[in-house]
Amino acid sequence: MQTREMALLIQDAVLLPNGRLEFRVAFPAELALVASVLKGEYGLAMAAQKAKSELPCYRSVTECEIIDFHQLEDKSLSIVLEGKQRLRVLSAAKQRNGVWIARTLPCQNWCHEPIAGKFEIISAALEQFYEVNPDLLGLYSQIHLEDATWVSQRWLEVLPMYSRDKLRLVEQPNCHKAMDFVLQLLKSHVDV
Repeated sequence: MQTREMALLIQDAVLLPNGRLEFRVAFPAELALVASVLKGEYGLAMAAQKAKSELPCYRSVTECEIIDFHQLEDKSLSIVLEGKQRLRVLSAAKQRNGVWIARTLPCQNWCHEPIAGKFEIISAALEQFYEVNPDLLGLYSQIHLEDATWVSQRWLEVLPMYSRDKLRLVEQPNCHKAMDFVLQLLKSHVDV
């Protein structure tokens, strides 16, 4: 496998393959990053911020692409990102303009699996979550509530958990532990 240089968009959030996130670009370093990516100088990876570490982020990141952008009322830029490929950060350096550039290695994305049996409740709960949060649902042209991988990754993106705990689940070889975790979480909050 070949390594690739990626510009890191470091946030207090997790974006996974096939997920979408709208992000407000507010700082000069973020604008420089977007410009570098749009010029084709670097690929883009979304990275969860990590404090008190040699790197500014966790080593598990997701390659993404800018699929839409628009100007907000306050004249700042909003971009919509779509996750593509899981990556592992091998090293990173901060450029003078404030942009972090990382040497990354591709990781295996989770395979698609059908949702069945006791896990169907997770899919139904995600559908309800999107009904209550139409702005998040509006980011998707299609949702895949029949796919355990898609559903579990969307839950990991939106659950209010520490990034380190989310990434422990993300680093598993498949979605099974994430599905078990979300099912137990739902059972602890509702009578299913």
